[in-house]
Amino acid sequence: MTDEEKFGYWLGHAQYDLETADAMFKSGKWVYVVFMCQQAIEKLVKGLYLLYIDDNIPRLHNINAIFSKFSERLPGQIEENYLNLFRQLSDCYKNTRYTEYMQNASEMTNEATAKSILDKTREAYQWLLTQKL
Repeated sequence: MTDEEKFGYWLGHAQYDLETADAMFKSGKWVYVVFMCQQAIEKLVKGLYLLYIDDNIPRLHNINAIFSKFSERLPGQIEENYLNLFRQLSDCYKNTRYTEYMQNASEMTNEATAKSILDKTREAYQWLLTQKL
């Protein structure tokens, strides 16, 4: 399998997760909107890692930690707002993934928060696509 085909695998899953985030928004599942946004960006960043570095992708969920390993090679400059979103999504991952944090995540996530994160995720997702080799 070529690197391009492997990237396609990651991209396909990222797109599916972004579509799932939309579906969760329509159904009012605010916490899962944020979780699926995190998954979409994480998978797209891992796909880019594969193209920029190799296919030994770190088994991490911290988007900035993965992204920082190849960010200096990008053709474009990353905006601080994307790094902030990546940090926010990584924090939300922990809060939605682990039972002891789930109650807190549910209390902190409402429709407005979910909508804002979904909109920012769509924008960052599109920007990340422009960074593909």
